[in-house]
Amino acid sequence: MATTFKYPLATATWDQAEYDAIHRVIDSGMFSMGAQVQAFEKAFAEYVQMPYAVMVNSGSSANLLMIAALFYTQENALRPGDEVIVPAVSWSTTFYPLHQYGLKMRFVDIDLQTLNYDLHQLAAAITDDTRLIMAVNLLGNPNDFNQIKAIVGSRNIRIVEDNCESMGAEFAGRKAGTFGVMGSFSSFFSHHISTMEGGLIVTGDEELFHILLSLRAHGWTRNLPKVNRVCGEKSDDPFQESFRFVLPGYNVRPLEMSGAIGVEQVKKLPRLIEERRRNGQLFQEVMADHPHLLIQKELGQSSWFGFSLVIRPDSPWSRADLLARLNRLGFESRPIVAGNFTKNEVMKYLNAEIFGGLPHADHVDQNGLFIGNHHYSIADAMQELKSL
Repeated sequence: MATTFKYPLATATWDQAEYDAIHRVIDSGMFSMGAQVQAFEKAFAEYVQMPYAVMVNSGSSANLLMIAALFYTQENALRPGDEVIVPAVSWSTTFYPLHQYGLKMRFVDIDLQTLNYDLHQLAAAITDDTRLIMAVNLLGNPNDFNQIKAIVGSRNIRIVEDNCESMGAEFAGRKAGTFGVMGSFSSFFSHHISTMEGGLIVTGDEELFHILLSLRAHGWTRNLPKVNRVCGEKSDDPFQESFRFVLPGYNVRPLEMSGAIGVEQVKKLPRLIEERRRNGQLFQEVMADHPHLLIQKELGQSSWFGFSLVIRPDSPWSRADLLARLNRLGFESRPIVAGNFTKNEVMKYLNAEIFGGLPHADHVDQNGLFIGNHHYSIADAMQELKSL
């Protein structure tokens, strides 16, 4: 039987505007990807101040297309066997596209304070074979991209961002998701905005943008501009171009309903992030000096996807103790993303190695969880946390 929590992980961000948008699409009779998806892409690109945004059917598909696109560039394309650095704590579909394209993963530990890369370990883990760094901005918290770019220096290593949990976060005056050659976002129900299912990729690179447009829909030319960076120039014959396939693509197109909802949601996004930050400030004030719990150290401006609670290494508490206390107070909780992902059985299928040890990822895996944040004041919940 389902349990109803006083303080759930996620709640709806819709009002009548989203339902009206759905009905406009229904009335139009146009349900597959079209003008509403394009309008959402344009609005989201403006929000993150990037030239290009491509909407897909999920954040997981966004990660898949990001990695795929890097294999089809004219210069400096990735190849199977190339090495990519990944953090040990993230969601499964951060890693699966890397496996599916034959890349070799090198797992690096996280920082126990920020929950993002341990930057000393990241620097030490890079080899002459490293071609890519997957930067995951965890629970709304951006990485220190100044340090990551300094670590990369002049080496031929690209950065891509899995920013699915950190829409609206900022570092050094820029939106998270815009520091790499591409960045992915999710608009699933429990995220900062919701389009039912959905995701986006943003980039400033025209060639990657055109590759993404083709990969999203069957690898055909139909959605490409006449002059493009994939096939050069399309013919003027729509019949000839209707089923012309140039890349080994997918069908990860979003629905027109999701695009229409996104148009309404992105209008609210600044306010949604502002409210989450207000809650984040109160959370930090309440929990900063807790004798048994660590909270996430904010870098730049977090968009506070949720609030992590990690038992201090010297505390006698167990996670079972913490979970029981939170349940009594009415808080729904989950593990911190997927914990130390290398402990999962699926690892036997992946071409992967662990650099050094993963003591911080192990600690979070065994002693961490997170509770929800919302787009409205949860001051009462923060007061409850004082009794932990």
